[in-house]
Amino acid sequence: MIASSWLLVAFPALGALILLVGGKRTDAWGHLLGTATVALSFVYGLVLFFANSFDTPSDVKLFSWIPVNELQVDFGLRMDPLSMTFVLLITGVGMLIHFYSVGYMHDDRGRRRFFGYLNLFVASMLILVLGNSFVTLYLGWEGVGLASYLLIGWYQDRPSAATAAKKAFLMNRVGDVGLALAIFLMFKYVGSTGYAEVFAAVDQIPPGVVTAIAILLLLGACGKSGQFPLQAWLPDAMEGPTPVSALIHAATMVTAGVYLVARSGEIFNATESGRLVVTLVGVVTLLIGCVIGCAYDDIKKVLAYSTVSQIGYMMLAVGLGPFGYALGIMHLLTHGFFKAGLFLGAGSVMHGMNDEVDMRKFGGLWRKMPITFATFGLGYLALIGFPFLSGFYSKDAIIEAAFGAPGWQGWVFGGAAAFGAALTAFYMTRLVMLTFFGKQRWKEIKSSDGRDFHPHESPPVMTVPMIILAVGSVAAGFLFTTGDALVEWLTPALGELREAEHTALPHGLIPFLVVGLSALGALAAYLIFRRDTPVERPERVSFPVRAARKDLYGNALNETLVARPGIWLTRFAVFLDNRGVDGAVNGLAASLGGGSGRLRRLQTGFVRSYALSMLGGSFVVIAALLLVRFS
Repeated sequence: MIASSWLLVAFPALGALILLVGGKRTDAWGHLLGTATVALSFVYGLVLFFANSFDTPSDVKLFSWIPVNELQVDFGLRMDPLSMTFVLLITGVGMLIHFYSVGYMHDDRGRRRFFGYLNLFVASMLILVLGNSFVTLYLGWEGVGLASYLLIGWYQDRPSAATAAKKAFLMNRVGDVGLALAIFLMFKYVGSTGYAEVFAAVDQIPPGVVTAIAILLLLGACGKSGQFPLQAWLPDAMEGPTPVSALIHAATMVTAGVYLVARSGEIFNATESGRLVVTLVGVVTLLIGCVIGCAYDDIKKVLAYSTVSQIGYMMLAVGLGPFGYALGIMHLLTHGFFKAGLFLGAGSVMHGMNDEVDMRKFGGLWRKMPITFATFGLGYLALIGFPFLSGFYSKDAIIEAAFGAPGWQGWVFGGAAAFGAALTAFYMTRLVMLTFFGKQRWKEIKSSDGRDFHPHESPPVMTVPMIILAVGSVAAGFLFTTGDALVEWLTPALGELREAEHTALPHGLIPFLVVGLSALGALAAYLIFRRDTPVERPERVSFPVRAARKDLYGNALNETLVARPGIWLTRFAVFLDNRGVDGAVNGLAASLGGGSGRLRRLQTGFVRSYALSMLGGSFVVIAALLLVRFS
């Protein structure tokens, strides 16, 4: 049955082909086809999961893809616990988001094309996680980049959406350059790009080259997963429809970087410096996401920076090495449930509030949208690590592992992760208080398009996926940790989970510390935002708040260090091309043209003129000979 695993990719790929090529003839049923193809892929993934043990990785060769002399790349799939875990996450959560999109995009004239893009996205992501070589992974990597560009820029009449799509596309290309260079180094030193061949030859690669490959892989991961310093595109991706935000931020694109590092564990295990850089990037990113999330009023952007922060926790985990890979994947899975539910809940709020995103215009919505409130509330509790919900099992395990890092790293990494948990509880409690509790501020104002607000619950096609995801937010962590089920399942792909021998703090104290800090963060937000919040805030705000609202100047930093130098370099190159290369070519052409024009004047067509010229020439030749003879 593993031999037919290509059907996992074929179903959504075929759906994308039909919907994007079929044209208007598929408008009436395109959304149904798009949803059905992902559902079929999910069902087939479950069949494969229960029909096979995956004790050892299995490579399925489909065809010879790039047979060029020494470069022999087969298009194949790797079936192992890691790839199957991602298959079920991508297709399962993706299927729920497709169902939700049927209702959310009901009135959109391009709904069929939207589902075609969603199918393309899912198919590309499946190629990424199922490929058995870094080149196959790169194909899916670029396919996801293309699909995200199309989906983020869905509202083509909005300049902000077009700008956000271009920003995501270009910043991801920066990371893709790193991934491509890493693949080139693998081929140079190993002669292959297949996982099996590269991982078996890691010990034969010079240590400096292994570190370079690891850092270049990390650069690719930073681009796709929105990690420092390439995190600025991720919040802007909120310009796309809310189902796109849920798909990108929960179970697919942003998790690709974590998958890449975990999949390349053999490489990172061989370089302590590479793992340290991964961990530092994760710590810096999780703090950046938490701080900025505390200041935004846009409900989707708060959740976006929450994703930036939570992916930072995952990167911190996989950077810790062999005892962190499974923890990072576990948090990735639980995050897929509660973050998808939170984004769909935000979309439900927008659906009932004229697409408004400013939380200061909400308030008291729990009475009008009880199902949305309940499902969103469970996702919120899971995210902040409420005891015995999914985030409690996965995020707290990462924080405990961070305290187990050697030497000073345990205090720094563990302390930063614990502080991030307090900030997470603060900004998420602030979001819940402003949206669902307090005064119903929407009664006193109008939406941005001048309409009155009439909040209402979303239809079942939207609320049922939210309920299912809420159940996962509650139960997933417990199911994954019962009997170390997930760790044992991932062992054939990631190796044995090795616990830290010593921690900066006692093991039994860390859970109480984290829960206590989260409770303090939630309490602080409750005390501050339980009062009525004015729609318009004073213009004078403190510098920290102003800096956070400007993304901690991340965009300014990228513009100063990358964008402006790039513009100046382009202008200089254009100047050299216009004045140098083109100038030399045009000058030579002008000289030849001018010279030929002057010579043309000597051709008069009169015989007497030619005879006089020959006579004059003869006198010159004779005079020259006489001078030579008698000199």
